[in-house]
Amino acid sequence: MRLLHTSDWHLGRSFHRVSLLDAQAAFLDRLVATVREREVDAVLVAGDVYDRAVPPLAAVELFDRALHQLAEAGVPTVMISGNHDSARRLGVGAGLIERAGIHLRTDPAGAGVPVVLSDAHGDVALYGLPYLEPSLVREQLGAAKAGHEAVLGAAMDRVRADLAARPAGTRSVVLAHAFVAGGEPSDSERDITVGGVAAVPAGVFAGVDYVALGHLHGSQTLTERVRYSGSPLAYSFSETDHRKTMWLVDLGADGTIEAAERVDCPVPRRLARIRGRLDDLLADPALTRHEEAWVEATVTDPMRPAEPMARLTARFPHTLHLVFDPERTEADPHASYAQRLRDRTDQQIAEDFVAHVRGGAGPDGAERTVLHGAFEAVRVDAAEREVTR
Repeated sequence: MRLLHTSDWHLGRSFHRVSLLDAQAAFLDRLVATVREREVDAVLVAGDVYDRAVPPLAAVELFDRALHQLAEAGVPTVMISGNHDSARRLGVGAGLIERAGIHLRTDPAGAGVPVVLSDAHGDVALYGLPYLEPSLVREQLGAAKAGHEAVLGAAMDRVRADLAARPAGTRSVVLAHAFVAGGEPSDSERDITVGGVAAVPAGVFAGVDYVALGHLHGSQTLTERVRYSGSPLAYSFSETDHRKTMWLVDLGADGTIEAAERVDCPVPRRLARIRGRLDDLLADPALTRHEEAWVEATVTDPMRPAEPMARLTARFPHTLHLVFDPERTEADPHASYAQRLRDRTDQQIAEDFVAHVRGGAGPDGAERTVLHGAFEAVRVDAAEREVTR
């Protein structure tokens, strides 16, 4: 059975205020063309269909067009909600849409209820695990404790129980939206850390033939059977070196991965990161290749130069992001606030503030616990409000 694995469409998202709707439409056209040209048997969409819980109308219309195209192609599609989606909104009409071969999986209670497809070698059970916010689904799934590993483990227990009751030789595929250990993040993914633990082990998915992951925006192979497709477009300059693709996976008669091929997505415009003193950036002939790219420029002059953006766009007309990072040591008293905070967590910043106002004495163990609880409460509240909108 040939599977086309994609994720993280983020319909409605812009890139530094540049609309990506046309680029997203071009990607969806490529997806449908690939389905037809490569004789795909099922499309897997592993979450973050939209970029936010209440997407703009243009994004909803683009999604509607994609559904119609996939239905017309006559190829089953299994789609789950991600942490950017409103599961309740995305799941509206799921029962009706299923009649057209589009299977939306947005309810955690249905984790153990697969979409069953068949080929000449028998059945393939496809299980959709939507994004599982621990604070919302722990009790529903009967997880032993809070945390992503616990709730994913509870959902996978339901998957394995259902699979064990099916005929011997039934192949299995799981779609999930999570941060799995070994994956390389970028700047454009929303933090889903719970209790300071960001990643879950790949072993939580043991017992299935293929795991189609979403959430991380870079295409990655964690194991032969566990892969991220990545996002079809770059959504931050941290993705400058990404090759944006979909996975075309051939699942063999015995559940082995016979082939896994990356299918390129359309690139609306190349990305480039350039760094140096402004006069050097404007004169360096080696940077000519970036003149038509979307550019992030980091200017390192010790003193901020006059009109840096205007001067940059004269040579690089598609400059979208300007960073000022003067050439100074970290000990320099004029080092920027952003530099001093770089790579520090909210908890560490808060503890430093406590030490500052006390004249050097940082928080004790009990106070650190209070701070941690406050930050976690804010994160959970924001996640609950987003997911339940």
